Amino acid sequence: MTTADSAARRDLVIPIFPLPDVTLFPHTVLPLHVFEARYRAMITDALARDRLLAVVRLLPGYEATYAEKPAVAPVAGAGEIVKWERLPGGRYNILVEGRWRVRIERELPADTLYRLVQAERLAEVPAAGEAAPLLERVRTACRGLLEALDRPADLMDTLLAKDQPPGAVADRAAAAFVPDPAVRQELLETLDVGPRLARLSEALEALLKDLQGGRGA
Repeated sequence: MTTADSAARRDLVIPIFPLPDVTLFPHTVLPLHVFEARYRAMITDALARDRLLAVVRLLPGYEATYAEKPAVAPVAGAGEIVKWERLPGGRYNILVEGRWRVRIERELPADTLYRLVQAERLAEVPAAGEAAPLLERVRTACRGLLEALDRPADLMDTLLAKDQPPGAVADRAAAAFVPDPAVRQELLETLDVGPRLARLSEALEALLKDLQGGRGA
């Protein structure tokens, strides 16, 4: 099955890469270093197949069953491996481009070292009202965060440009600035762009307030 074929289907059969603190948002590119044997096998198989995988959050308490099948969040980010480097010993450095939000419907029986699931691609819900005020809040907070972190003010200009879809701006800003895995998961699970922008604005403004307070202490 090619990537184009996969994109035409709402349901996917896809391997999952469970991680505790990593979120793959659509419209973003995520670098990953793959070293565990089961996930090295997953990448090798994915590269030979359709290059698709889903990054899913491990739920708290996963440590006790990590070597088996720990519980994972119901919504994951799915995407395509767009660049890869095989390292000595079979390890990989990969770049995964986020394509979709997916809901895991069921885990499939498999004879692989890694886990396979059937997942449904989730459609984004456009903002019901005018998104411009929320987008401006997000951009203003991002500029403030770049200043507080002593980063170039124009670092995110292209990714947050006014011609970008509101959902893409929300996902890119969340990936770049939101440190809390629980908040990132909440934003990933929020399909409606309006509430997602509102929640993101709150999170970014709270983070900026903390940084500015710490800098001024």
